[in-house]
Amino acid sequence: MRSRLFVPGSRPELFLKALNAGADAVCFDLQDAVAPEKKNSAREAVAEFLRTLPNLRSKPKIMVRVNPTTSEHFGRDLVAVVGPGIDLINLPMVETGQDVRTTCVLLDQLERQKKATSRLRLLVNIEVPRAVRLAAEIAGADTRVMGLQVGFGDLFEPFGIKRTSAAAINMVRMSVRLAAAEARLPTFDAAFTAVSQPEKFREEAISARELGLSGKTCIHPSQVAIANEVFSVSTDEIERARRIVQAGDKAIREGVGAVLLDGVMIDAPFIEGARMLLDQAGHRSSNVD
Repeated sequence: MRSRLFVPGSRPELFLKALNAGADAVCFDLQDAVAPEKKNSAREAVAEFLRTLPNLRSKPKIMVRVNPTTSEHFGRDLVAVVGPGIDLINLPMVETGQDVRTTCVLLDQLERQKKATSRLRLLVNIEVPRAVRLAAEIAGADTRVMGLQVGFGDLFEPFGIKRTSAAAINMVRMSVRLAAAEARLPTFDAAFTAVSQPEKFREEAISARELGLSGKTCIHPSQVAIANEVFSVSTDEIERARRIVQAGDKAIREGVGAVLLDGVMIDAPFIEGARMLLDQAGHRSSNVD
């Protein structure tokens, strides 16, 4: 998911446009983008749209950001949206692994009741101080968790931390990325709200990718193409990764722990990283000639 485009659940006139915006995933938001008095109508609108989801030539992944587990709307959100039209649940304001497990118990019940043929996965938001501290616990709380998503608004604003501070942003990114890596999961970057500053969005995306993040949240269709470009794996990167894997396989056959490639000593961490990149790009490393 190089790009994940948000669309407010209270704006059904935008739903189809969002699906056609070119994002890898579209997230129907029932949380922050919806005013309290519109929560019920937004939930109904999203659920109805998912039930009648149009057939598209290239359909993005479909996810819904539900309200937090502590909200009166949480259970109602899940009851309404769990079904064949959805791929992922985006779980906000998580604090501990128990929040994840509570959600999974409810999903188990709903999927049995609805006789679901597939198991929903969770993209879990790390956006409060306690969650940053317990990110590894959260990532490993259940096999439904497919990745962690960093968020800066709720994490920074109440505590006087500037959203423009690169040091603060990168500290959180790196902490969450390593926690997700412990569970062998990807991490995704936060939204950038200054829609009129595409170059700043690009800078943030590049910085996130350099720290190992896999994609970025978009709040406007104009951000999608930038995210897709920055987080795409280039032809040169693919070729380099293939050569590393080939060299690594050769070293294993010869009983050598490390090998010199283009003047750089390549050993197990480099080979593992190359395989991960090939998998990310859709090139199965096991098929390397």
